[in-house]
Amino acid sequence: MKLNKVDEAVVKTLKAEGKELTLQELTEKSGQTSKAVFKSLRKLFENNMVDTNARKYKLLTDQVPSNKETTKNKEK
Repeated sequence: MKLNKVDEAVVKTLKAEGKELTLQELTEKSGQTSKAVFKSLRKLFENNMVDTNARKYKLLTDQVPSNKETTKNKEK
């Protein structure tokens, strides 16, 4: 998986804040549109980089998974 600019901004914002953030907070702090942030969060969630609880998102890891890890997780 490769991170685009929005993905990098979301990861950087979550890492800098060090706490769970809502979509609105991520949008404001990252300077990205809510649609772009939402798409990025979905991608990061599918690749086990972000977790969500009650519409708040937190960073699990800032390490991008390799293609092998991504494929392995989707097979489960």
